[in-house]
Amino acid sequence: MKSWRETKRRKRAQRALERQLAYQEEKSERLRGHEPDVVQAMMRASEKVRSTLEKFQTIDPNVRVVEVGSGAHGLIFFFGSKRPVGVDPLAHQYASLFPKWQTRVPTIAAVGETLPFPDRSFDIVLCDNVVDHAESPARIVSELVRILAPNGLLYFTVNVHHPIYAIAAALHSSWNSLGVPCEIGPFADHTTHLTLSRARQLFQSLPLRVLSESSNLAEARTVAKKRPARHPGDILKRLFFKNALYQIIAIREG
Repeated sequence: MKSWRETKRRKRAQRALERQLAYQEEKSERLRGHEPDVVQAMMRASEKVRSTLEKFQTIDPNVRVVEVGSGAHGLIFFFGSKRPVGVDPLAHQYASLFPKWQTRVPTIAAVGETLPFPDRSFDIVLCDNVVDHAESPARIVSELVRILAPNGLLYFTVNVHHPIYAIAAALHSSWNSLGVPCEIGPFADHTTHLTLSRARQLFQSLPLRVLSESSNLAEARTVAKKRPARHPGDILKRLFFKNALYQIIAIREG
C-alpha cells in the first residue's frame, strides 16, 4: 500500500505531465511554419552534446543510444546514431504534435522510473533536464545506470536551485494536497526543486566513474542580479539563485 507521501508525489508528477502537454500543444501551434528554425536549433544542441561526449570516448555510428525523457525537442532526434531510441511518457502525443522530427527516431511511451529495457542495453544514455519533473529522481537515475552497458557513457543534466525553492515547493505541494486552489506555475511544473547537494546524492553508491562534473551557479547568480525585475519572482532570484545547470558525464564500471 502506498504511503500518503508517495501518493502525493505521484499526483504532482501527473499534474506536471498535464501541464507539459498543454504547453507543448500550444507551442506546436506557435511553431507552425517555423519548423526549419526549430530543427536547426535542435541539431546544434545535439551536436554540442555529442561533441562533448566524444572528448571522452569515440562514438561509433552503430552505438546504441537512448534518451530518457526525450520530450518534444530532445537530443536523440539529431544525435546521429543508427540505433537510437527515445523514451517519454508523452511520446505518442509528441509524435502527433511534432512529426517533422519525432518520426526520425523510434520513441516509447514509458516513465523513467520503470524503463522497459533489459540490463546493460545501451552504450550511451542521455537524460537532459528531466528528473525534477518526475515522480522519483533517484529511481530514474538508478534505472539510467541499470540499462547502461559496461564502459558506456551517461550524460545527465538537471536544474538546481537555492534551498529556499525546495522549501517553497514543499509548501506548494502541501496546500494543494489539502485542496487549497492556488497553483503557482514553476512549482506545479516540477515535482521537486533539487539543490546541488541533492543532485549529487542521486549518484552515490552507483557503479559509475565520473568523468566530468560541473554547475553554473556563479553564472546563474550573476544573470539573476542583472535581470530586470518583472515580477516578485525575479526579485527573489536576485537573492536566491534559481535554474543553475548541474551536469555530469560518467562511465559505467562493472
